[in-house]
Amino acid sequence: MVSFLVLYGTGEGQTAKVAERIAEVLVERGHDATTVNADEVSTDFDVEEFDAACIGASIHVGKHQPAVRKFVSARRDALAARPTAFFQLSMSSAVTDETRRAEAAGYVDAFLEETDWHPDRIGLFGGALRYSKYGFLKRLMMKRIAKEATGDTDTSRDYEYTDWHEVESFADDFAAFVEGRLGVTPSEASDVEGTE
Repeated sequence: MVSFLVLYGTGEGQTAKVAERIAEVLVERGHDATTVNADEVSTDFDVEEFDAACIGASIHVGKHQPAVRKFVSARRDALAARPTAFFQLSMSSAVTDETRRAEAAGYVDAFLEETDWHPDRIGLFGGALRYSKYGFLKRLMMKRIAKEATGDTDTSRDYEYTDWHEVESFADDFAAFVEGRLGVTPSEASDVEGTE
């Protein structure tokens, strides 16, 4: 069994939902997965307790959560010593427009350059519009962004753009990569879990 850290930064909760689903897929494959909100990480948190790490963040006004950036920068060496993945949620990944998708990839590139981190796998997913959780000014700003991106401007409801099949495929792909790198098969992981 492989122990996975699934650490995330979230604004209104969609990245947390994605992190939980990734962890569920890893557990279904027979592994141990621990989800952690980056905002709740203590200074002595030890990445070395895990065999692999999957880290996620969402984009808000062109930036990822500062806690995720700080976590990756502070623990870059520990992350480099194990298999890692990064996933990002954004409005830009929620549409088929190639310019917007390139914008989403650009956010990832900037984050990786800023933190000098080189994850083995990267996933880009559509996020959500949580109009019900926004304050007045943020609701207006997000409505303007949504008008150009998705057209979903009815602020009386929320919208979810995450493709859950993509999320599950990403988690499966990362798990398979880690299993190959660490020499563990999914059946061995299940057998180990069943004997505990």
